[in-house]
Amino acid sequence: QVQLVESGGGLVQAGGSLRLSCAASGRTFGRYPMGWFRQAPGKEREFVAAINWSGGSTYYADSVKGRFTISRDNAKNTVYLRMNSLKPEDTALYYCAADQVFGQVVAGIADYWGQGTQVTVSS
Repeated sequence: QVQLVESGGGLVQAGGSLRLSCAASGRTFGRYPMGWFRQAPGKEREFVAAINWSGGSTYYADSVKGRFTISRDNAKNTVYLRMNSLKPEDTALYYCAADQVFGQVVAGIADYWGQGTQVTVSS
């Protein structure tokens, strides 16, 4: 079992930055690919970024490529999402996810999900 708790969301002006964290419980955290997703009001949940178990491979949605960076610290059981040059359209509830299969994380069918942290970007 893996439990995920997100933090770091908040209100920021357009052009600003935030760093989200996702703390995971469980001794096998280091074996799990992880990902970030977001869901804006009235919209479907969408993929943002994913990282493999070692941190050596990452994958991003086109909408955030070059602005967001996903990373992980397996010693701290934590995955991060650094968000720069934020835009109002980045406003959403951000979730982290974990699964033993990288492709399932990217596809949004991961086994484990957090409760989310709200990010609001004002114009």
